[in-house]
Amino acid sequence: MAERPVVVEPIVVGRIGRPHGVRGDVTIEVRTDVPGRRFAVDAVLGREGGGPPLTVAGARWHSGRLLVRFAGVDDRGAAEGLRNVLLTIDPAQAGPPTDEDESGEADSADLWWDRDLVGLAVVTVAGDPLGRVTDVIHAPAGDLLAVGRPDGGEHLIPFVRDIVPTVDPAAGRIVVDPPQGLLDLD
Repeated sequence: MAERPVVVEPIVVGRIGRPHGVRGDVTIEVRTDVPGRRFAVDAVLGREGGGPPLTVAGARWHSGRLLVRFAGVDDRGAAEGLRNVLLTIDPAQAGPPTDEDESGEADSADLWWDRDLVGLAVVTVAGDPLGRVTDVIHAPAGDLLAVGRPDGGEHLIPFVRDIVPTVDPAAGRIVVDPPQGLLDLD
């Protein structure tokens, strides 16, 4: 099996929204499952498209929104200048896809980053090749694996244990057990 290329593009973890108050706080549109880790005090975040990194000076939840203050951003005008900036981390900083539980251990046996799944070969339980994962779609009804077919089409497979019993990034494959008719849908 050919080795998959290493992903080196930064990972977007949030987008800066509008300023909150007059002291430089901004709202954050969170795009990570581990906001406590990404927006911890002293965390350094890059900016998609360039610009100097931003260091978190403080973070708190307020009315269901994450508010963050960055070092050197001390007033509403400076905060307004950051609006719509996409915040990134280097893939090497990603760590496990879940936070540690109270015992200090991360339970990530059934959790993967989307980028860990993209490129994996997809086969049926009978061993029939279906293609490769091209994307993980996070739809309101649940996650879907987009599988590019060799003929150029695409299968959308619900990413649930009953249909996707085996995910093995180390082996480079995903095994699916689709219900009758699922693979016939275009």
